[in-house]
Amino acid sequence: MDEQNRNMLLAAVLSFVVIFGWFIIFPPEPQTQFDLPPPTDSTQVAPGQPAPAILPGIAPTPELRRDEALEQTARVAVETPRLTGSISLKGGRIDDLSLTDYRVDLDPESANVELFSPSGAPNPYLATYGWLATRQNLGINTPDGNTVWEIEAGRALAPNRPVALVWDNEDGLIFRREISVDENYMFTVRQSVENTTDQDISLAPFGYIAQIGVPDDIIGFFILHEGAVGAADGVSHNYTYEGGWITDSMADFELDTSEAAQVEKVTVSETGWLGFTGKYWASALIPQKGQQFVQVYKYLETDGRQEFRTEMRMPAISIPAGTTQEVETNLFAGAKEMELLRDYERDLGIERFDYMVDWGWFWFLTRPIFDVLHWLNIQIGNMGWSIIILTLIFKTLLFPLAWKSYVSMSKMKKLQPEMEKIKERAGDDRMKLQQEMMALYKKEKVNPAAGCLPILLQIPIFFSLYKVLFVTIEVRQAPFILWIEDLSVRDPTSVLNLFGLLPYAPPDPTSFLSIFSIGVFPILMGVTMWMQQKLNPAPTDPTQAMIFAWIPWVFMFMLGQFASGLVIYWCANNILTFAQQYAIMRSQGVEIDFFGNVKKSFKRKKTGT
Repeated sequence: MDEQNRNMLLAAVLSFVVIFGWFIIFPPEPQTQFDLPPPTDSTQVAPGQPAPAILPGIAPTPELRRDEALEQTARVAVETPRLTGSISLKGGRIDDLSLTDYRVDLDPESANVELFSPSGAPNPYLATYGWLATRQNLGINTPDGNTVWEIEAGRALAPNRPVALVWDNEDGLIFRREISVDENYMFTVRQSVENTTDQDISLAPFGYIAQIGVPDDIIGFFILHEGAVGAADGVSHNYTYEGGWITDSMADFELDTSEAAQVEKVTVSETGWLGFTGKYWASALIPQKGQQFVQVYKYLETDGRQEFRTEMRMPAISIPAGTTQEVETNLFAGAKEMELLRDYERDLGIERFDYMVDWGWFWFLTRPIFDVLHWLNIQIGNMGWSIIILTLIFKTLLFPLAWKSYVSMSKMKKLQPEMEKIKERAGDDRMKLQQEMMALYKKEKVNPAAGCLPILLQIPIFFSLYKVLFVTIEVRQAPFILWIEDLSVRDPTSVLNLFGLLPYAPPDPTSFLSIFSIGVFPILMGVTMWMQQKLNPAPTDPTQAMIFAWIPWVFMFMLGQFASGLVIYWCANNILTFAQQYAIMRSQGVEIDFFGNVKKSFKRKKTGT
């Protein structure tokens, strides 16, 4: 096998590594099971200590339809430009939110994406707040999940129109909860306690987000983190839904025997936040910067019901007789839009808030690639063309390496006659062959491996772009041209129904036949890859020739299952690579018989040779 074809074969192997390499590099985390300790009824803490070990839970309720569950309690409407929903007066929970800018699918009549759901609905998902007494104040009646709050001010929650709730425990303590919201997804919750008694007391404020059961929309693909997420003094923490919480390498589980739960606790001294994240949507509890608190990632099982919680426990505060004390925190509930997350990080001092998006281990590539792609999309107004321009930028940046690579390949091609003479002289003496080949390379200043470097650099770029297209909401339902209405999913056309000309639907994606249901862009990708091969004559060895002949079409079927945005990138990359290689090799005096090589490939198929 000559060096030219050896490099081509190596490039093909490396391309396979691009697609499948991360399955080895990033194996799924092993599932771990934990025995749950027996429950206790201790809910008190010492003065000045963090919030109690057990916070008031969500009582099991018969499962109803979502609309029926909402009708079970009196509510305050939430009406913002980007959110609709309501707050339950029972428990004062924020438990009903839908995103007005996002729909479930491309149908303009489809329902808006639902984020929070109330207790009693399938898979409840909600945020709630409260206070608990310390040991020195045993017996104080504090609000819980069954407390019915009254509206003190406001009829509906909207930007610049807060809602104030109030509850009197009839023992001299008046609890208030003022909730406000901005024009996007950030709530501000101000809790206060008015002590009208003649005794000093201390109470511990808390807040938590709870999910009952594993969400229905979980993807379950290990390159995407779904579950609890947070940051504590500059360190990120991630926990999945598998087998209860599964901790990452940054922290180990602490099995707290004072709770009927599996618990991970993280003490925050300066800045932190925690919550839940899915592919595109998230929620987070955010204390004020400088507020000390304890993050709690908790998994409970009650009567076979799974509950996942992220809790914000703050130190108990003293409330002298005749005074009022308050604490203010934020709640994020919405879409993981990168610009918005960065704005909140800057304006509210929320460290690492944009890491709510799972950038992966190659974050040093995925983040800048997204930034460039997002900027291009803002300028152009079309994400598909932005991907193509991004491909052109990559090719421009890598052009010096491509120049060296193709110049080296051109020299190798010119040396073919001399290399054939060396092979004849060496015969079966492989040692002599290698020595004379290396001497020739050194004399002519040729690096036979130079052609591999651009391919090697494409591996992390390809993976990082794949990650960007998979996890960022900016690509979700982003159209390109004609039939491509969502660059984050596979090409919807199918060769099996002649791209829509035949009156039946292609195989369902869950069917094994779907691998043959490739669209226009995957076919274009295969054709452009095949065209690249035809810049060089086919290998003389029949086995090698067969391998090279199949490679483009194998890739065509494999990448046919990937996001169309990634396939468009690969198509554009193939076309630009073809143009670069042709122009550079011709500039070095190499004759390229592209059309002759194409004709020869069809002749071989026809004659069977």
